[in-house]
Amino acid sequence: MRLTTKGRFAVTAMIDLASRQAEGPVTLAGIADRQKISLSYLEQLFGKLRRHKLVTSVRGPGGGYRLAREMATITVADIIIAVDEPLDATQCGGKQNCHDEHRCVTHDLWANLNKRMYAYLDSVSLGALVQREIKPDPDMNVLKDVRRRAAIALRETAAA
Repeated sequence: MRLTTKGRFAVTAMIDLASRQAEGPVTLAGIADRQKISLSYLEQLFGKLRRHKLVTSVRGPGGGYRLAREMATITVADIIIAVDEPLDATQCGGKQNCHDEHRCVTHDLWANLNKRMYAYLDSVSLGALVQREIKPDPDMNVLKDVRRRAAIALRETAAA
C-alpha cells in the first residue's frame, strides 16, 4: 500500500496554489511548469478538486484557480479523498471478504492502520504545509535502525 502519484501531485499542486493565490487566480499552466506536472493531468485533478469544493475556477483573462475555503480548513485527507486516492491497507477494500470470501486474520490490523493514516492526514492542514509547520519526526531513525539490525542479522544468519 502506498500513496500514488495522483495523491502526491494533488497535494503538491494545492500547496502551490495556496502559496500563490494572494497574487490572484493561479493558472494550471503555472503550477504545471513550477511543479513539473503534466497540464492535462492537473486539469483532471482540479476537476475533481472543484467538484469537491476545494477550489473554484475564475474564467477569462487573468483567470485560474483559487481555494474555495481557507487553507487552514482544508486537510490533506480532504485533498486525497477528492482525487479518489484509496487509502486502504486491506486487500479487500474494507469489505471483509479478503480470504475466500471471509475476513482474513490480519483484517483488523490493516483496518486500524487505515484509521490511523486517515486521522494523521486529516490532522494536517494545507495551511500547515504552506507555512512549513510539518517537520520530520525524529523517531524515523528508530525505523531505520530496526531495518539495519534486521539486515545485519540476516547477513549473519546467511554466513553461518
